[in-house]
Parts: sequence; structure tokens; C-alpha cells
Amino acid sequence: MKKVTLNDYRSDKFYPRINRAVAAILDRGDVVTPIEVFQEMSLLERERVEDWRGGRIPYLEKVIRCNLSSAGRILRLLRMHAHDLNLRPSLTVYRRWGKGPKVPLRFSKSGIAAIEESYSRHFVRVRPKRVKNLERSPYGSE
Repeated sequence: MKKVTLNDYRSDKFYPRINRAVAAILDRGDVVTPIEVFQEMSLLERERVEDWRGGRIPYLEKVIRCNLSSAGRILRLLRMHAHDLNLRPSLTVYRRWGKGPKVPLRFSKSGIAAIEESYSRHFVRVRPKRVKNLERSPYGSE
């Protein structure tokens, strides 16, 4: 499998599915997460995510329904697509839900920092700040 570049990522076989998934997620809100993208692409079930968040699954990659090479490719394509949409990256810490210590959750079996960061990187829509209507002051000084 050849490496994805900024020049050709839109021609990748996963790109149309990622594009549809991101559009659907942005229709509902302002934050795109890799977990939601995998769910929108029907590669990850909500119940499996809940099991992982509850600490019943050791790492998320175990329940994603694609091979690790494809998962990594999807994450790279997502990052490039989010950049083109001017979505701001934001790292997020995932901790276990429920009773007991709130230990950090793992996304990958290897635990390699770069892989963990790519799964935990959210993409946030940046809305332009509203400019207040600058009316003239009734007290003058202009």
C-alpha cells in the first residue's frame, strides 16, 4: 500500500467514506473525533466503545473492524481532511468510566505515543467570533 500524501489523499479508497462521516458528524456538532468517524464508517460499534470506556476491553484497536494498517490510514486521511476543513486539532485524554480509579485508556496494543495521540486527537470547528454592533455612544467623545 503506497503512502498517502497531501497531493493524493482525496483519491484514496477510504476518502469518500471519511468525507461522508465527517460531514454527518459536523451536521450534529462542532467536534469530530476518530472514534465517531470509525462509528460512522460502521467499523466500530457503540457498545464496544462503551465496553472499552468501562475498562472491559484492554485497547480500542481490538474491537475496530478493520486491520491496523487500514485504521492507521483512516487516521492519516482524517487528519488531512480536517486540515483542509480548517478544523483545529485538540488532544484529549480518555479515562476509564465507572467506579474505581480513572486510569487513562489505551487505544492501541503497542501503546506507542504517536499512535495513541492520533486516536485521541479531536478536530474542532472554529467559528468566527461575532463582532458586536458598534453603535455610537449617546455620550459622544467621537
